[in-house]
Amino acid sequence: MYENEFRERLIKLRLGKKVSAREMSLSIGQNESYINTIENGKSLPSMPVFFYICEYLKISPKEFFDTESKAPSQLNSLVEDLKKLDSKQLETLSAFVNTMINK
Repeated sequence: MYENEFRERLIKLRLGKKVSAREMSLSIGQNESYINTIENGKSLPSMPVFFYICEYLKISPKEFFDTESKAPSQLNSLVEDLKKLDSKQLETLSAFVNTMINK
């Protein structure tokens, strides 16, 4: 992933979480403009800070780079809920999802 794609992904994930860059910066232990400097192309995070960013977003580094997943945090939460369903419930839900996808 190139620098521009990294910044765009960070912006998309942060906005999906509905937090400001300032709030996110402070939450990961950085100065209030830290995320803005990344999003504006002035810097990139170190590896340890990148891991803090992923932890804050509740996603893995792999999920950060999986640009096909539009909402990885919500997807993780959904998968955890799906694990609680029995096979009949999963079949019903699968049929519903397929209907939604094929519209």
